[in-house]
Amino acid sequence: MTITETELSQARQNWGEGLVAIAKAYEAGGIEQARNVAGEVLDAAYGYDLGPVLFKPTLASGEQTFRPIRKGALSYFVGHDAEYPLDAGFALQGWRSVEMQTAAFFIEGDVAMWQGSGIMTDKDGKVTVANKSFGYKKDAEGVLRIVLHHSSLPYQP
Repeated sequence: MTITETELSQARQNWGEGLVAIAKAYEAGGIEQARNVAGEVLDAAYGYDLGPVLFKPTLASGEQTFRPIRKGALSYFVGHDAEYPLDAGFALQGWRSVEMQTAAFFIEGDVAMWQGSGIMTDKDGKVTVANKSFGYKKDAEGVLRIVLHHSSLPYQP
């Protein structure tokens, strides 16, 4: 089950569309609707069923910098979880579009790595750029799953 460049591109597009869907769900129906959509996005995109996901979100720090379990990822995206008091809900920021610009990628069989910039635009036209690295693995059903997600803000010298 070799990963194709098309699958890799589609996985990034799906991730961006998921981020926008969470933001719109929050605006339309509040935190519970956003949490439900975020759960669906996580289950569709990430490989938490395969084991720990190596997830280092952009705006996480201290003992909760890394989010290897689904609950930690869900909190990062929608906040409102007392176990993760610093999470403001990254996906609730009014996102309207996500563009991924590729720096490089690597495919070897059922594993792929991608690195580049995520350019996210909110409903007011404000643009946020994050450096991103995604690692993917195909699961037993042939679905591409994120097993590594590292994100950081660009270095400002």
